[in-house]
Amino acid sequence: MKLGVIMFVTPYSIGIVPLAKLAERLGFESLFVPEHPAVPVNPSTPFPAGGPIPRHYKETIDPFVGLAAAAAATTKLVIGTGICLVPQRNPIVTAKEVATLDLISGGRFEFGVGAGWLKEEVELFGGDFPHRWAQVKDYVLAMKACWGPDPSEHHGKYANFGPIHLFPKPVQQPHPPVLIGGESDKALNRVATYGDGWIPRGRGFGPKELEAGRKKIEAGWKAKGRKGKFTVTVFAAPPDKKANADLFNAGADRILHMAPSEDEGKTMALLEKWKAEVM
Repeated sequence: MKLGVIMFVTPYSIGIVPLAKLAERLGFESLFVPEHPAVPVNPSTPFPAGGPIPRHYKETIDPFVGLAAAAAATTKLVIGTGICLVPQRNPIVTAKEVATLDLISGGRFEFGVGAGWLKEEVELFGGDFPHRWAQVKDYVLAMKACWGPDPSEHHGKYANFGPIHLFPKPVQQPHPPVLIGGESDKALNRVATYGDGWIPRGRGFGPKELEAGRKKIEAGWKAKGRKGKFTVTVFAAPPDKKANADLFNAGADRILHMAPSEDEGKTMALLEKWKAEVM
């Protein structure tokens, strides 16, 4: 059973390096971090959980810089984005960052991706919000081309380039796993079509839904003639030993528990509590 930690690391929380060292020392398998590059002031898009957008959404660190530091401070901890807001990024630059991080970590990086919910933020970076998932697909396919044989090229609606030289190539072959977020039937089809794993949200999403979703992905995977296996990482599930066991029995490969953006002392106490009660 793989248990990991996810946190919005901020200037007022525990630092990414002590967090990574702590997670590895306590036996957690992985550390994932979210992404919000810049949050517009007074957006009209409502926060999905209700109320104002939390402070830590606005102040979280850059995931790739942070995870590079985490990789350098650890030896076996899996690191990942949970999730990277793909429509808000240049795919060529992001492909290089992913490959570099995979190289630095010795092949320990997993690339969780999503389309974003905050319309004003997506559009701030030039994303096509109404068609953002089509943009995610095009960008992911473009990145996969960059991670493949040299020279690289891709010709799509949103990304159109090449031939180009782009190095380094990832340590993991053919590339780091691309984990696709979402719980809808469309999300399941995306995993079956161009993902390597599924990263559904854990709150309000139980074992029955997980098992049903996994079976739909398996059917789509086989129908498309894809080889190998996909993985399931449950994102931000409540820390409960019985609930975890039910999710693993339903087909989860990894469960990530969300730690609040607290200082080092509080975070250490919380992770030690999870080690004793959840692992």
